Amino acid sequence: MFGTLKQFSLEGKTAVITGGSTGLGLAITRCFTGAGAKVVVLSNEDEVRGQKTLAEFDGKAVFYHFDITDTEHTEKIIGKILAEQGKVDILVNNAGNHCKKSIEEMTINDYEKVLDVHLVGAFSITKAMVPKMKEQKSGSIIFMASMTSFIGQPYVSGYATAKAGYLGLMHTLCTELGSDNIRVNAIAPGWIDTPMFHKATDNDAERLKKIMGRIPVNCIGDPMDIGMAATFLASDAARYVSGVCIPVDGGALIGF
Repeated sequence: MFGTLKQFSLEGKTAVITGGSTGLGLAITRCFTGAGAKVVVLSNEDEVRGQKTLAEFDGKAVFYHFDITDTEHTEKIIGKILAEQGKVDILVNNAGNHCKKSIEEMTINDYEKVLDVHLVGAFSITKAMVPKMKEQKSGSIIFMASMTSFIGQPYVSGYATAKAGYLGLMHTLCTELGSDNIRVNAIAPGWIDTPMFHKATDNDAERLKKIMGRIPVNCIGDPMDIGMAATFLASDAARYVSGVCIPVDGGALIGF
């Protein structure tokens, strides 16, 4: 059973990745397809742009346009995916948005919008997927957490609330679904080389210096670092891993 690397393969598996055509989600799509999986990307991105992005995967990744805050129609879109793509083995809750405002500036509506995408939307997608995973007695569910799941950062109260909420949801679902051979985990990315990172730091040398000063490995991460961590958690190599959040941050959470 052991002694080979075949446990890291996703061959023959199908994954649903929310927000899988941009940023970290696209890196996860690349890693999953590279490991042999078929990927269903669920995204609110412009459909033409999304289809164009996925063209590089030569049919191994397909695009479904859906706004995950439209929870009244979540079961319908999941039903369509299952009917057209067959069983789903892996769910990655990656879709999100960002609202950088102080608590004085942030309105209740701003706060609710962030929670609706990250937390309510992910709950709805997961709830719709669980019955099929229970029926097939297998599944891997991954939530994209954050360093704000663990530490305080200013001006992201909605985002931090949602990301901390992922950990509570992950822990509960781990205990609730484990007997059905469904594993539930999370990843907490550190500072990763994305357009969002550059937007925040390219014109703020002091902020960049502060960030680099707390990363023990002394570099920012690559999106594929997140993709590879997700591939491990989704694979049979992680068959005994459930209920954990893996920081992929170069040691930033313990850095000084």
